[in-house]
Amino acid sequence: MRIGELAKAADVSVRSLRYYEEQGLLTSTRSPSGQRHFREADIDRVGFIQRLYAAGLSSRTIMELLPCVDAPSEATSDAAMERMEQERERLSAHIAELIRTRDALDGLMATNRAHRKTLRRATAA
Repeated sequence: MRIGELAKAADVSVRSLRYYEEQGLLTSTRSPSGQRHFREADIDRVGFIQRLYAAGLSSRTIMELLPCVDAPSEATSDAAMERMEQERERLSAHIAELIRTRDALDGLMATNRAHRKTLRRATAA
């Protein structure tokens, strides 16, 4: 199938598919006129790539996980699990930092509310 057909079937943009191909996440064959041709199985592959991006993984990390999909073995499965554990730890640290930032913002908002209440009382008096 051509790139537009894959984009429609996978519900992604042609631009995304070109990016995936540039990153080595997706491959195509070229016709003599230079048109990209993809396999039917690439619909599922694009969906998988989309889910990994939605989970916050980078294209580099996704590339590291694809051998587990492309050539399943105990070694590729172990490598993928190790990489996913690293990503989970990274995401957990990021979430903890976001929570600290949110808590600091909550403190600033509480201070602001208290200050505004003081201003209202002073204006009313």
